[in-house]
Formats: sequence, structure tokens, C-alpha cells
Amino acid sequence: MAKKRNSYICSACGMETAGWMGKCPGCGAWNTLEEQSPEASSVVESKPAKQRPGTGALALRLNDIPEDNVERTSLGMKELDRVLGGGVVEGSLILVGGDPGIGKSTLLLQASDFLAKQGGKVLYISGEESARQIRMRASRLHVDADNLLILSENAMDAAERRWEEVKPDFMIVDSIQTMYRPDMASAPGSVSQIRECTSLLMRMAKTTGCAVFLVGHVTKEGAIAGPRVLEHMVDAVLYFEGDRQHEYRILRAVKNRFGSVNEIGLFEMRDTGMVGVENPSELLLSERIKNVPGSCVHCAIEGSRPMLVDVQALALQTAYGTPRRTTNGFENGRLALLLAVLEKRAGIPLFNQDVYINIAGGLELSEPAADLPLLASIASSVRDICIPLDWAVMGEVGLAGEVRAITQVERRVAECARLGFKAVVVPRANSKRIKSSQNIKIYGVDTLSEAISVIMG
Repeated sequence: MAKKRNSYICSACGMETAGWMGKCPGCGAWNTLEEQSPEASSVVESKPAKQRPGTGALALRLNDIPEDNVERTSLGMKELDRVLGGGVVEGSLILVGGDPGIGKSTLLLQASDFLAKQGGKVLYISGEESARQIRMRASRLHVDADNLLILSENAMDAAERRWEEVKPDFMIVDSIQTMYRPDMASAPGSVSQIRECTSLLMRMAKTTGCAVFLVGHVTKEGAIAGPRVLEHMVDAVLYFEGDRQHEYRILRAVKNRFGSVNEIGLFEMRDTGMVGVENPSELLLSERIKNVPGSCVHCAIEGSRPMLVDVQALALQTAYGTPRRTTNGFENGRLALLLAVLEKRAGIPLFNQDVYINIAGGLELSEPAADLPLLASIASSVRDICIPLDWAVMGEVGLAGEVRAITQVERRVAECARLGFKAVVVPRANSKRIKSSQNIKIYGVDTLSEAISVIMG
């Protein structure tokens, strides 16, 4: 009888190989192949196969399929509903990831309390905390719904039995890395365990219509721990971002089959839990210092909402042979490109200047409309000239120094006017299409040098 050989599975992408290699041939990650014995993936106790939904169904014409309006259930938080596209969809599988202590469990426990008080039956399964620990946190958050059931369990077969007994409308699993199937010999948190547990939860969610929230651990690189197949299996992937030392958190959707993937939600961590911030523009500009060079206001579009952010730059003469370029919230490669344009087209020397960029509030700016305010803040710091506090700047800058048109400029200008800004600098191609307003003055510019001249007076 031939001897069974061990296999190696990549913990990053889930690829299986016959021998160990330092670099995974699938995803290119180093030192991610883990040895797995043949018994680890085998099932010790055979179970009857479950009928998968849709087996044996006939192929239908697209026009013959009835259009059913997707019903969404509110979670009691406008910011959370916004990120999900208006609420949670029946039978959906949602993955929530973030750093330890960022507030994932707190947010989901608050949402569970609201759902239970609205008449839904919620089952909260925790593999990391005991029922008493959850009770202590619930008391602090004033969570006291009768239809909220707490289960401290790691084994998936036991959780499945409780699922069949309770028949919940919503379920939270905290966290998916702690769950395991006893009929598999591999350890909890391994690639095979995460894949099988998620597959079982997905099958149960689709057949019963119960919406399931999964809490996922995050690696040092910021990715969901476990194989990437976990993100492909779920319907939505939400990332909780922020610093545990600060009170503000950002919930970002990176995958959503029922809504936009560009939406973000802003939360404030308080003693009583997470509170949504409905007006982030005022919040992000509340601590802005007056009469300091290197600060420029930009109106960014995050999903469907305009947000005013403070783009900060600091330029000072370098003490080294090669000047430093440090960014926080902006792509470093894009900064190097824009600095070359600023020096070549606007005549501002930067070969002997260290440049530091910071996007206040912890936001990440990736849209091209942030080019012009970034260069304006750098020019303001180099020339030591303050940009007026009631001015906003937006526009894309090309390699020839031209200022290109941007999208949704009318919504950006309306947000600036709502917060009391007196002037806004936009590309000239956009200024021609903006309706005249008496509350705010529009400056249309064609080139980078022209924009700097207008902004600097």
C-alpha cells in the first residue's frame, strides 16, 4: 500500500502543493506554506450530505426571472446602514475585519440589540469570550433586549444544532478564526478549518434567509487573517480603521454585492459604545489652526457623500544629500510625480526641501481631485504664505501642468457653501458648468501656475 504523503497549504491564498517551498507559487508570499497531514483534511465521522440549494434547477431566460425588490433591514445606525447600502439583506454573509480593540464586537453588539428590540431573533456566538464577559460589556453599552441570545461556543456542529433549535433571523460569529469542525483533524484557525466553517455558514444563511455577520482577525499587513478565499465567499467585506488611542473610527466597504464599495461610515467611540458622526466635514475641520502656511481644504467624495478634509504639508530645507518624502494618507509615488510637476511647471524649487504630507482625520485620499490642493499646500509651506481659511481647492493636475476637470464638482461646491466657505478654486472646464451662486465665488483655472497665483494672491 502506498504511503500517504503530507501536503502543504498556503495560509495566504489557500493553494496546496506537494512539497514545501519558501515562496508560494500562487500568491508569491514568503514562508506561508504550512504542512498538513492527509488525516487533517479527512472527515473522521461521516455525515449525510446536505442538499444544496438550486440543485437540479432548470436554466431560465434572464427576462423570465421575476424581479424581486431586495428588502433591507436597518441596523439602527445610519452610518452602518450607509456602508451596507441601506441596511442588511436577508440571507447575506458579511465579514467585518479590523485591528484588535478597534470596536468590531462593540458595534455588532449594539446592532444586535437594535435588531432584537425591533422583533428579530438574534443569536450572538462568541468563540473568544464567555457569556459573563459579554454580559458585562452589554451592561456597559445598555444592551438589554430579550430576543438577544448569547452562545459561547467554538465547535461548529454544536453551533449548528443551536441554530436549528433557535432559528434566528440574524446571527453574529465572533470570530470565524476561533470556530472549528470537530470532524476535521486540523487546528482551529487553519486554512481548511476557516474554509469549511465559512462554507457551512454560507450554506445555512442562503437556505434559511438568516443574515450572518462574521468577525475576522487582521494580520500585521492589514489583511483578513486566513486564505483570501474567505473574502471571495462572503457577500460584503467591511474594514474597521482607526487608531485605538483616538476616539474616531472609519468603517469602509471594500466589497459589497448589494451596494457601493466606496461608502464609508464615521463613528465616535464613547463610554456607551459607537455613535455615528452624521456631519464629518465639520468634525474634520474643527481642529484646524488659523494663519498657518501649508494647510489647504479639499472637498473629497467618499461614495455618495462629500467630505471636507484638511490637506497639510510641511516643507523645510533638508540636512541630507537626498531630500525626504513622507506621506500619511496619500500615495507616495503620486507625491513624487506631483512634486516634479510643481518644480518644472510652477518654478518652485524642491530639490533641497524635505516634504511631509498629512491628511488630517486619518482619511486616505486616492482620487485625482486631490492633486491641486496637495500642491497648493506645498507651495504655501515653501513660500510661507497662508491660504485663506474660507477657500477650498480641488482639481486634477497633469504632467504638462494643466488642471483637468473632476467629477461631481457641483456637489463639492454645494458642500463648501453649506459650511460657509467664501471661494473655491476648480478647473475652468468645471467652472463653466457650475450654476452661479451668491454665497460662494468660483475661480476657474487652466494651469497649475495660474492656480497658485490665484490662491497666493
